[in-house]
Amino acid sequence: MVLMSDDASAFLGVSAVIVAFTFLGLSLLLSPSFSWWINALSDLGHSVRSEVAPIFNFGLLLTGFLISLYSVKALIRHARYTGVSLTLSGFLLQLVATFDEVYGYLHYLVSVLFFLSLGLSSILYAVERRSITAAVAFIIGSLSWILYWTGILDVGIAVPEALSSIAVALWIIRSTLESFSKS
Repeated sequence: MVLMSDDASAFLGVSAVIVAFTFLGLSLLLSPSFSWWINALSDLGHSVRSEVAPIFNFGLLLTGFLISLYSVKALIRHARYTGVSLTLSGFLLQLVATFDEVYGYLHYLVSVLFFLSLGLSSILYAVERRSITAAVAFIIGSLSWILYWTGILDVGIAVPEALSSIAVALWIIRSTLESFSKS
C-alpha cells in the first residue's frame, strides 16, 4: 500500500525549506530585540527567555520531520548516502529544538552536530550527483564558519548559521526539483 505518491514525496524537500524560513521569518518579525550582530538563531528558541520559543522550536521540529521524510521517501532513491546523511540532519534539527538553549552544553553539542551533518550531506550530494550547487553550498557554509570563528566576520553566530542553512536549502530545493522531474 502506497501512502504517498512519488510526486508528493519529492515535494517534501521544498515544503521543508518553506516551513523553515516561514517559521524563522515569523520568529524574527515577532522578536524586535533580536540582533544579527549579537545573537544566535537558537536565542529565538530559548524556552525561558524568548516569547517566540514555541513558534521557533515548532518550526525546527516540523522542518526536521519534513527533511527526514523527504530524505527517506525521495532523495534516497537517487542519492543513497546523502539520503541517509540528510535524514540524520533532520533528526539532529529536531534535537536542536527539543534541547533548546536551556539545556546548555547538550544544546551546543546537538547544534554543532547538526551543522556538521549539513556539511557532510552537502559533500555527499556534491559527489553522488556531481552537484556544483551542493559543492558551492559546502564552500559557503565552511567559509562563513571559518570567517566567524577567526573573528574576520564580526557578527553574531546567527549569521554563519543562516548563511550555511540558506546554502544547503538551495541544493535541497534543486534536489527536490530533480526528484520531482524523475517521478
